Amino acid sequence: MESNAEKLRGLTITSLDEEDDEPELPHRSPPASGGGGGGGAGYEDDDEEEEEEAEVTLGFLEKPKHPGLLLRHLFPSKAGGIPAWLDPVNLPSGNSRCCGFCGEPLQFVLQIYAPIEDNAASFHRTLFMFMCPSMACLLRDQHDQWKHRQGNPCRSVKVFRCQLPRSNAFYSSEPPKHNDSDKPLCPGAPVCHWCGTWKGDKICSSCKKARYCSEKHQTLHWRSGHKSDCLQLISSSEASSSIFPAVGKVPASKSWPEYEIAIDYEGAFNSDSCDESNSKSLVMQRPGKPDDMMQSWMDQFEADADNKCWASFQERVSRAPKQVLRYCREENAKPLWALSAGCPSNADIPSCSYCRGPLCYEFQIMPQLLYYFGVKNEPDSLDWATIVVYTCKGSCDQNVSYKEEFAWVQLYPTTTTSWLRSSALIFDVKSGAQLIKTR
Repeated sequence: MESNAEKLRGLTITSLDEEDDEPELPHRSPPASGGGGGGGAGYEDDDEEEEEEAEVTLGFLEKPKHPGLLLRHLFPSKAGGIPAWLDPVNLPSGNSRCCGFCGEPLQFVLQIYAPIEDNAASFHRTLFMFMCPSMACLLRDQHDQWKHRQGNPCRSVKVFRCQLPRSNAFYSSEPPKHNDSDKPLCPGAPVCHWCGTWKGDKICSSCKKARYCSEKHQTLHWRSGHKSDCLQLISSSEASSSIFPAVGKVPASKSWPEYEIAIDYEGAFNSDSCDESNSKSLVMQRPGKPDDMMQSWMDQFEADADNKCWASFQERVSRAPKQVLRYCREENAKPLWALSAGCPSNADIPSCSYCRGPLCYEFQIMPQLLYYFGVKNEPDSLDWATIVVYTCKGSCDQNVSYKEEFAWVQLYPTTTTSWLRSSALIFDVKSGAQLIKTR
């Protein structure tokens, strides 16, 4: 069976309508600064000439068969838990690892192993996404992302790109054998004993063994039990192995549940097999006749210009409702926007902060991820329509191990939040039954 890495290496542009007898339409030139993903609402007007669509790779979450499969020297794509850092030594530091609004350390969301075949410097290449778990910060992030031309805006969502050549100090130049003999060439930097994510550059002044990325995490660890453990560590140098968790493990409550990301091509999901009503409002799928209030919402939905985009988003996602990730780095790739409101124009997508070259669309995360992470349906809990990530088109190899890329947050607008959230497609992992996410 083809591995995830091999699929990503072999991505090609193909038409989703290959069986049609009509001749292929010519490609349009990609936007100058967006690399094919910078502008528009993600759909074309009916009277505009359509272009051939790029093949999209979808990501789905699966519980790992064995935790060892997600270690860094196996180059995993994963969500939740703690990151499997590609460069395990030179981790992001300082303010780059913290929310720009509340100042707290960011929480790991997911990572994607996405090497570039014709770029020797990107033989190994992984994208890491982090986020502040505060919805208040995400709301401020959506507002401040428009201000990038006025300077460096504060962000609560950050994406880092790390890449290595085939010959490097951390991993063998030979591919993993997956027979338990694979080992990294060197240990990684010590990480925070509380979150297990960021570099532990602060040390407990008493035991001199526990490490932390921030004063807050040191305080939380002290209150959760390190106060008593610290005394044992001072009295016995052998106690460390039993008191501290193994590398790669943190208390489950400190991170989102860990999953492996399995991938498949969107073209493998036949849109004809989807229920025709999926292209209409999900309200129509609910049993019974809608009441007057719901009918009013439906009438507004038909008339609102935003809803053409929402219907297109809904129909596309319904082909594979469990998708949490959409990936495509092809020249003509475009994000799948949930709404036309809040979409960036080409001018809203900045240049690469390192080489000043253009950015291009690479992937986006979907709201279904919140269901797998067990995010509660409360007014102040995290929620988004989609988060789209743009990366350096040339995947520049500057003298920085973790280069920060650009994320665009699209939230549901206030006027339609309650309706749109109530109609979000979520599927039960165990039964595959459709669940309606309500508030």
